[in-house]
Amino acid sequence: MVGTTTRLSAAERRDDVLDAALTAFAAKGYEGTSTEDIAREAGISQPYLFRLFGTKKELFLATVTRCFRETLELFQRSAEGLRGEEALHAIGSAYMDLLLNERTRLRAQLQAYAACDDPDVCEVVANGYGDLVTYVERVSGLPPEAVAGFFAKGMLLNVLSAMNMQNGPEPWAKRLLEGCGKEL
Repeated sequence: MVGTTTRLSAAERRDDVLDAALTAFAAKGYEGTSTEDIAREAGISQPYLFRLFGTKKELFLATVTRCFRETLELFQRSAEGLRGEEALHAIGSAYMDLLLNERTRLRAQLQAYAACDDPDVCEVVANGYGDLVTYVERVSGLPPEAVAGFFAKGMLLNVLSAMNMQNGPEPWAKRLLEGCGKEL
């Protein structure tokens, strides 16, 4: 019996490449990642990767855009039907679950922030982060200082999670987590 291969559509192949790129960029950043490694991980040729995305930078921008879009979708799902502090609590809990269970996305976010010296990357990051802020403002209805506090705690939790403080007994980290009202 002859084996059959299922051909993926261009959109499916593009998603596979974005998955591979997210993992690679999260691990090595924009500068340290080669398109050859991403293509190999995605199971495609490097020329096909360039047909799909044009350049390494366009691939990075698409990966960052997708990462922020998926984070916004997480916020929206978790706060569905909720408002005010209740919505913020739901968003915060869902985000913490993401940090604990999917560190690749966190590392990709941090790499995107680090690449903001490039104006095109900075624009994509600013737009994606701005969408998160706008959504939280709308769903919470809270004043700017409350929204800023929510995002400040979120960034602190990002840093603690990036350092794997959920696995360590560092007393200072436990105090910060208690101050955030969260446990990693």
